[in-house]
Amino acid sequence: MTTQAIAHPPIVANDEWLAARKALLQQEKELTKQQDRLSAARRRLPMVKVEKEYTFDGPEGKVSLKDLFNGRRQLIVYHFMFDPAWDNGCMGCTGYVDALGDLSQLAERDTSFVLVSRAPLAKLEAYKARKGWDRPWYSSFGSDFNYDFQVTVDENVAPAEYNYRSEPGRKGEQPGTSVFFLLGDDIFHTY
Repeated sequence: MTTQAIAHPPIVANDEWLAARKALLQQEKELTKQQDRLSAARRRLPMVKVEKEYTFDGPEGKVSLKDLFNGRRQLIVYHFMFDPAWDNGCMGCTGYVDALGDLSQLAERDTSFVLVSRAPLAKLEAYKARKGWDRPWYSSFGSDFNYDFQVTVDENVAPAEYNYRSEPGRKGEQPGTSVFFLLGDDIFHTY
């Protein structure tokens, strides 16, 4: 009978394990501090006014970008990859939405969350029903929204850029998150 060795970390004495754990904990704390610095820098990013009018298709008909705020000051848009030619949404984006959990505390922080995809609304609604989701989902089909926010890359429409970097050769739908802020009647892109 052949037995296969099971891969595992080395076995050591307790004091050696404790020293290794303390060293790792120090690295974890530094990573946390770095994440805190990065988050603070993200919050300090300047914002730019959105000059273009965008229209989306939703269950309630045509809506504007301002309508997506749902009366709140901040809007988080998850750009869900769903090309108009596809019958199903991206599996990675699907996993992301499946894992979102309860977002009710966003409203308490004056923030709305929506999904936006280029596929026509009928396809989005059918997919949403199959998945049993209740997240607000809007179609940007026929608009420049996804191109302007660099989540649909097509050199025939706009320069091939993704995540604010030139990406020659990249094409099609990409995932992303855009955050907007409302001051009076003016919409600003913040992240």
